[in-house]
Amino acid sequence: MNRRTFLALTLSTAATASVRSKTERWNTPDILVVGGGLGGCAAVLAAVQTGRRVLLATEGEWLGGQLTSQAAPPDEHPWIETHGCTRTYRTLRNAIRNQYRRAGGLAPSSQTIQELNPGNCWVSRLGCEPRVAANVLETLLAPWVHQGKLRILRHQRAVQASVSHDRIQWILIRNRRTGDEAEIRAQYFLDATDLGELLPLTGAESMVGAESASETDELHAPTQAQPSSQQAFTWAMALEYLPGEDHRTNPPPEYPFWRGYVPKTQPPWTGPLLSWEGPNPATLARRRLGFHPSGTTLEPNLWTYRRVRDGSQFQAGQGNRDISIVNWPQNDYLGGPLVGVDPVEEERHRNGARKLSLCLLHWLQTEAPRPDGGTGWPGLRTCAGVLGTKDGLALAPYIRESRRIRAEFTLSEKHMGVDQRLSGRKGESAVTGSEPFRDSIGIGAYRIDLHPTPAGDNYLDIRSFPFQIPLGSLIPVRLQNLLPAAKNLGTTHISNGCCRLHPVEWNVGEAAGHLAAYCIQVAEPPRFIGSDAKHLAEFQRRLVTAGVELEWPTENRTVPL
Repeated sequence: MNRRTFLALTLSTAATASVRSKTERWNTPDILVVGGGLGGCAAVLAAVQTGRRVLLATEGEWLGGQLTSQAAPPDEHPWIETHGCTRTYRTLRNAIRNQYRRAGGLAPSSQTIQELNPGNCWVSRLGCEPRVAANVLETLLAPWVHQGKLRILRHQRAVQASVSHDRIQWILIRNRRTGDEAEIRAQYFLDATDLGELLPLTGAESMVGAESASETDELHAPTQAQPSSQQAFTWAMALEYLPGEDHRTNPPPEYPFWRGYVPKTQPPWTGPLLSWEGPNPATLARRRLGFHPSGTTLEPNLWTYRRVRDGSQFQAGQGNRDISIVNWPQNDYLGGPLVGVDPVEEERHRNGARKLSLCLLHWLQTEAPRPDGGTGWPGLRTCAGVLGTKDGLALAPYIRESRRIRAEFTLSEKHMGVDQRLSGRKGESAVTGSEPFRDSIGIGAYRIDLHPTPAGDNYLDIRSFPFQIPLGSLIPVRLQNLLPAAKNLGTTHISNGCCRLHPVEWNVGEAAGHLAAYCIQVAEPPRFIGSDAKHLAEFQRRLVTAGVELEWPTENRTVPL
């Protein structure tokens, strides 16, 4: 062997050893976060900022979950611009607005709007394009990747787990594209998936669907538990409108079914799903919604409801055409749940939700009643690119409800539901405001908003008080090193209705990231942190220092939403 060959082999062996060493290093992070939604991103930011080494394994390409790949503009409370969220969530919101300002396409009059709403939508104060939000999240995480504190693995799904003595030993993740697998050993495992996928893998005690009133003592809970009472999910799409053009699609094979479909609910639905009429979520009385992509309507206009780009706010030639997200009552999928069914049926429901949205598009193009007495808007078409897809449908379905851990403490309607707290039910004293928690790790505010379910439940949309999130709702009843970091915390089916929104999911993930990091530092499990007054006070102090609000100002706490 000559010297050149020997040197080449030596360098090759060293390089291989270096790659192997680097790979093995990331097989044993301090914390494994599974799921790249808002909760997962918040958990990662919290943990890396404390010096921990974090591996994020996410199933999709985009980070951000309901804000990005699921195409849902942020649902928030009335005070969001000044308080009621964590500092990092506010950083995200400000960074999205600044991204629009830096891009240079805004009209001069829009550049100076402090509380810029790029879509001028009425569901949110920050209707923004999912692609923009995804880019901002990548930018927020990039410094930690470059510093070697964070590694992001995409297209990964957790497929197996090893548990011993109530501790997770490892999680096996598999690349959905290549089939490559990696066994990840960590000190803490955070479930930030949309459906709570680590819970069945690890044998964690969990709940799905609606609990019974006898179990939760909730005013609006059903008499019997109903596991299939899982809120409808929606496969959103982005639309644009080109007046005078014809973009009508051929009717999908499923169109006759969905055109005549009337949801089977109790109380009864008000008519066909594909119509401008449906139940008022709060009263269940018939109400009418309007639609006009280039004008106004007497009724609330669905075109501006989840609009993410208002063309009038942008310069001519800079994409100054409206883009609206279709996540409406008409494409809430009620054909079946995603949890508690076999993989074949789950995939059938996912495909069914996509097909429903395409049928809705055809109805809008051809048969939907117009304010002028005509039918259909042929100029409507899906908007390729804004959602990261060629067909204009979202990368993933919008998930409203997850499996939930059985927790040390379960947050329920009786802790924030206005009707129940004011009723003095079962001899209790009537109380104004939500239940205060000594172990608060954050706050949230939203109506208890439950969409219909495949089990036949109609809407449940009831008032709630701004509430605190107790640490006990993040602590599983048995497993010691598993934490929920999304919509899978210890809530009930009912209280999930006000805990599933963007700022609360972010807060839960951020608190979980801080909790895992703190537990590693002090070498104590989460359950001990919650029960020990000294540790709890120190942990809450760290949350406050990090910009997490633990209680509402007095003037907000008793305001019903």
